[in-house]
Amino acid sequence: MRTTIFVLMIAAVAAAQAPVRTCESLASVALPNTSIESAALQPAANGRPEFCRVTAVVTHPPAGDRITVWIGLPTSGWNGRFEGAGGGGFSGGNPNGVAGPVAQGYAAGSTDTGHTGASGSFALDANGRLNWLLIRDNAYLGIHEMTLTGKALVEAFYGQGPRHAYFNGCSTGGRQGLSEAQRYPADYDGILSGAPAINWTRLHVEQMWGHVVMQQLKDFLPRCKFAAAQAAAVAACDAADGVKDGVIENPRSCTYDPRQLVGTSAGDCGDFTATDAEVIRKIWEGPRRQDGSFLWYGLERGADFSGLTSTGGTPLSGRPNPITMEWWRFFLNQNPQWDWTVLTPALYEQYWDQSIEEFSAVLATDNPDLAAFRDRGGKLVLWHGWADQLIYPEGTIDYYQRVAKQMGGAGNTATFARLFLAPGVGHCGGGPGPAPDGQFDAVVRWVEQGQAPETLKAVRRDASGSVVRTRPLCRFPMVARYKGAGSTDDAASFVCAAP
Repeated sequence: MRTTIFVLMIAAVAAAQAPVRTCESLASVALPNTSIESAALQPAANGRPEFCRVTAVVTHPPAGDRITVWIGLPTSGWNGRFEGAGGGGFSGGNPNGVAGPVAQGYAAGSTDTGHTGASGSFALDANGRLNWLLIRDNAYLGIHEMTLTGKALVEAFYGQGPRHAYFNGCSTGGRQGLSEAQRYPADYDGILSGAPAINWTRLHVEQMWGHVVMQQLKDFLPRCKFAAAQAAAVAACDAADGVKDGVIENPRSCTYDPRQLVGTSAGDCGDFTATDAEVIRKIWEGPRRQDGSFLWYGLERGADFSGLTSTGGTPLSGRPNPITMEWWRFFLNQNPQWDWTVLTPALYEQYWDQSIEEFSAVLATDNPDLAAFRDRGGKLVLWHGWADQLIYPEGTIDYYQRVAKQMGGAGNTATFARLFLAPGVGHCGGGPGPAPDGQFDAVVRWVEQGQAPETLKAVRRDASGSVVRTRPLCRFPMVARYKGAGSTDDAASFVCAAP
């Protein structure tokens, strides 16, 4: 009898979640300050089912902004959930952002957050002045409007709103997820935030630090010297966790001194000089004021220098990251032709203060007060690669610790927000370490089944896609330790322990 009732309940839920109207009819749905530009069926392809793709444009009268929103709605097999997809760099997102979630049965949304393309040039209007409306759209309002639009179209298409809403993003997407938790805590029940660019106004100034150092010391290092320094740090600290695997498990415990490199060979690059070692030390240390006081965190030992300190040409000179350059040119200087080589340590310090004072209220996304998100039952999983070469993980740790302080301690915070660090993993993936796998599903289980993740699964695959190593990613501040027996490529051979 109970089995029969359960089957009938499942059938009723499935029937309720089928569309109640045609896809094309969504073009006539009326939403505030929104025009539906198209609503059309997309045929099944590449393992993804048929779905209804809706393109909408949201504006904020009397302004002339245009936030383009793309919504994907499965025509069958909808799982009752909505998933917001994040963007990267200055790009809020793109139309393809809905494809992956739709393939998993989710209704999904993505948005350009008010401008096309990945350039930061949208920050300037036609007169070369800061366009604060478009900056705001990109910073936080575009994702919120996408979420409201997506939920409204879900209800119109299926006759009911989503049972749960989730956000999934890394880098800029990670920042967008935390913006939602901070500004619009009712938008999402669960958020996965990877390598979040939450300290936006600091990290984009920090990203120029290595070039300022090299210019000040008149020593632009070639790629092979940076690579040799990275390899030396890994060799010195690799085995601290009991396993020699080419990965530093806990970079915080690695204190390798680059002065040990002086006089050693970097192959075709020649020998390391004392000035070379000082460049590396300052990059690992992170930005400092002229009086030596702390500004921000540095590159972790074991991470790749080339993400932010590329050099090239003859003679060697700096090649700043393109996204970094767009922050300095369009936002800080309002000058697309600005030349970074004018920077001195004193001028760098002034730009640092400007970036924080001028843009933090809109773009920083580092408010530690998540009480409203917590109180309505929201769950947050943060993860960051320890070898992130673009957004340094200590910034995320800093934020999480401030959240813990604001929310009444680590124990209270762990009831709704948890942080996991991935040794040897670069920006949103890559690197020699096993990368998180199934972390979004962990958020869903936490929200819907109350199963808070103690660890995340991490895997490393070979070129064919076969899993060659698994590890547990431990909840911060714990780290994985080898038990002393069993395969070092098997997660079962490790235990989470205090660092």
